[in-house]
Amino acid sequence: MPALTSFTQFSGIHWATGYLTNTLGYLDARAPHTNLPPSEALIMGVSGGICAGYFVFEYEGWDPHLHFLTRYLFTSEPVSAYERLGIVMDTRSTTDGMKGMANVVNALAEGKPAIVWADETRLSYNAQSPSDDYYSVMPLLVIACDMASGEVITADRARVPLTTTVHEMIEARGKLKKLRHQTVTISPPDYAKLAHAVSAGISDCLNLYSGKSPVGSAANFGISAFDKWAGMLVNRKDKRGWPTMFSPGRKLYNGLLTGYQYIEAYYTGGHGARAMYADFLDEAAVIVGNDQLKHAATAFRACVPYWAALTTALLPDEMPLLAETRQLIQARHDDFLAGGNSTIDARLQAGERLTELREQAAQDFPLTDAQAEAFYAGIRERVLALRDAEKAAVDALAEAVGYTG
Repeated sequence: MPALTSFTQFSGIHWATGYLTNTLGYLDARAPHTNLPPSEALIMGVSGGICAGYFVFEYEGWDPHLHFLTRYLFTSEPVSAYERLGIVMDTRSTTDGMKGMANVVNALAEGKPAIVWADETRLSYNAQSPSDDYYSVMPLLVIACDMASGEVITADRARVPLTTTVHEMIEARGKLKKLRHQTVTISPPDYAKLAHAVSAGISDCLNLYSGKSPVGSAANFGISAFDKWAGMLVNRKDKRGWPTMFSPGRKLYNGLLTGYQYIEAYYTGGHGARAMYADFLDEAAVIVGNDQLKHAATAFRACVPYWAALTTALLPDEMPLLAETRQLIQARHDDFLAGGNSTIDARLQAGERLTELREQAAQDFPLTDAQAEAFYAGIRERVLALRDAEKAAVDALAEAVGYTG
């Protein structure tokens, strides 16, 4: 069975940066400022770091949902860290699933983790229900593959190795045309580029906050994103205002659930990934020789309680239906990270219970329309408090690097 038997790198948590963190850890690609492989915080920061983005969606046949973006993810795969750090990719492409797995086996035989892209809903260890209407293709590492037994082992966000099958992996890898059955191995970084890479990543982040939106309207990004959210929470005239789009019942329930999930339990590190970004800025201060970045790091850490207060307000303890929802989402997330395959049953049960609560919300939501107005206003206060803390942190970062927009 081709396998990386000495692979122990499972610290990477996010799809966009975790697999790269784990790979560089396995390659023992030690950075000069720490004499350790690059942290996920460093890779995240070099790739653009954090963002703020307010988006709501309502598709036919689906409950409306809120996706508040917290991480800068506006470069197509691979993330910009590859180019900025001089990481060389060896790409092996094929349209045939079995040949794609043969490429994985060959990479492992060469002692290299195999980077592949797969639909997470079709890998059973994620405890999701695949649908023809939805797929979510993300990068992960294959660290062992036995074609004879059909077993595949991955490093994929969890703190433990995850097990799937060759059949599942082939199906999951075939969903997105441009990345279908692609296998990539990489070289270590060129650390001579590290200081420039750090500065470029910080510029990406500040450009977004200064109104240079990477996609769509600038009103959806940066400090404006918080203002837009705050305004929509009490806007009765706009069809996308919360009193209409997220009226009490299933609509509001799903809006609150997805808002919490994307901020706290979408492998961001929690609290909008602000603590992780602060860790990056502490490293950046050393790399570029700018101690003012440490003050900016402190300002972003000061945002963490405001993010926590906001997400708790979305699913508050005072309403048992919503409190249980928050606990289930967080437990499902934590169980996956800690236990992987061993927690599939518990996570499936949590999903079933969330379905029951969704139906309960449809029949007996704990707020009347009149009470919902006060609820929206309470969330708005949390959003505005967070906005002020976030602006102070962004201003501190801009001042630290002399950014003028």
